[in-house]
Amino acid sequence: MGIQFLRGNPQAPKGHAIFIARSRSNSRIVYSTYCLVPPIPMSIAKYLPPLFAAQIPSEELQGAESIAGMPIPPMLEEGMSLEQLEALAERRADDLCDIGSTSSEEVERMQMATMCSQEYAQLYANYISQAEQISRKPAEAAIPEATPIDELDTEELLLQTLSERQKLAEVGKLVGMARYALEGQDKALLQDTQRRIERLARLLPDKYRGSEIVKAATSPTERGAKLAELYLSRAYKLLDEEYAEIPGIENAIRELKE
Repeated sequence: MGIQFLRGNPQAPKGHAIFIARSRSNSRIVYSTYCLVPPIPMSIAKYLPPLFAAQIPSEELQGAESIAGMPIPPMLEEGMSLEQLEALAERRADDLCDIGSTSSEEVERMQMATMCSQEYAQLYANYISQAEQISRKPAEAAIPEATPIDELDTEELLLQTLSERQKLAEVGKLVGMARYALEGQDKALLQDTQRRIERLARLLPDKYRGSEIVKAATSPTERGAKLAELYLSRAYKLLDEEYAEIPGIENAIRELKE
């Protein structure tokens, strides 16, 4: 499933997030952990005695100064409801991320927390890197002379740096977020998500039918969910030049729209 942002912006992660995952056997059971990406890269081995540092694999030492996410606690734990976690994220201004479903097995919950923390850290690293690149551009080339710096749309600039595949991946995440908002009848989240999908759709070539994806994703009907999935599938087939698969998808779209 990957990370779905229920609160926050995947294009500009804060560096601290509450992760939630549901039990596969009982959807009412919610597991959670807190992911933290230190603002200053550090090497744990630097602070260990030589005897202990020698036990750390060399590949970990080589990448020790890279940005990494740390789940705290290191395993998804049961104990708080979704409503409590949503309120907590709001009060603390944390990102809130749905990372899918898991079992009651401790090893799986630990692995899931670790993997998703690294995925979140990569999103954060991408954001920081892109923001630094934008800030290094000559002022006269980056902004019009009459435009104050605080009026710049940083998110728009970041989105323009993404490849078509990355843009489609973000659209897919936002479609999932829109369906989540519809199911929870969260109007504010739905409006914000629709705005972000529309912004991304405008940056995609017309052949991907971005406006149709937006319309389907925000439709309250089950048919809307299926259409959004089909439109996304069609977009990826176009991107990967798998043209033989497209007629079947087009037929399925027509049947749903009849």
